[in-house]
Amino acid sequence: MLIEDYFQQIQLLIESSKTVQLFHIETEKRGMYEGFIRARLEFKDNSLLHFREFVYVEISQERKMYSYQYMSSENNLIFRYDNAEHHRKLNLTTFPHHKHDGSEDNIVKSDAPFLTEILKEIEKILE
Repeated sequence: MLIEDYFQQIQLLIESSKTVQLFHIETEKRGMYEGFIRARLEFKDNSLLHFREFVYVEISQERKMYSYQYMSSENNLIFRYDNAEHHRKLNLTTFPHHKHDGSEDNIVKSDAPFLTEILKEIEKILE
């Protein structure tokens, strides 16, 4: 797979979501198989998802860096998944992957989710 194909998959996924009302995507190609994607999605209740990924897609989809931050319309954190290595002391079995659940300080273990799973989690919240 080429990086452009991955970018197109992400755009089609967002466009097919029933809960996204507006979105803006920026992509940056850094080679045939490597690139950076950043997006802002606005949902029907005016909540927002900001996400970014630095991906390598030659054989499989390897996200070297990711962050999916979901905020309420009042700009309060609902959740954030990321793989920043700043919580080493917590001894999470999924380190560096983790989730900030409801607040910056409530950090729980988490596998590395894909955007598909994030959108499903948001859909459940919005139901």
